[in-house]
Amino acid sequence: MKPKRVALYVRVSTGEQNADLQVNELSEYAAFRKWQTVETYADKMSGAKDRRPALDRLMADAKRGKFDAVAVWRFDRFARSTSHLLRALEEFAALGIDFVSLKESIDTSTPTGKMIFTVLAAVAELERSTIRERVIAGQRAAKRRGVRFGRPTVEVDTDRALKLREEGLSWRNIAAEIGVPKDTLIRHCAAV
Repeated sequence: MKPKRVALYVRVSTGEQNADLQVNELSEYAAFRKWQTVETYADKMSGAKDRRPALDRLMADAKRGKFDAVAVWRFDRFARSTSHLLRALEEFAALGIDFVSLKESIDTSTPTGKMIFTVLAAVAELERSTIRERVIAGQRAAKRRGVRFGRPTVEVDTDRALKLREEGLSWRNIAAEIGVPKDTLIRHCAAV
């Protein structure tokens, strides 16, 4: 049986910090499990950033099937929020990739780790449903107060627009002349 291929992900927030502790502990863990480390992905930046080059590369390599597991030192080194973590875990699960967080002792290749992931996913689903209910209730309350949703109504002088069109002007020039977006102008004129 060939060894499981693992990707290690480490992150430090500033240039003064180094990731040696994370790399060493994750490498020792992989060796203990007899896993083959495929690559160590390292970012030196705030975890709050939406775009992290090494993490983006790791996610792309996951889709390519480059490894069978991802190991991180702690959740907060990997994900910027619980929802970000759960989205990544769901993507890994769909790809058949195990996830290990060393300090939280979470390993989705074990029954306990799978149970914890299931509980986390259920909590996230509850949170999404609660937010959705609140948004819908807020919209209903706003409608009762007379708030209108959607784009504002735009008045278009279609007679003038069609006359300018007959004179040979382009839709773009007519839209500029009348002062409305070109697509709105075309839609109104087509309805006449």
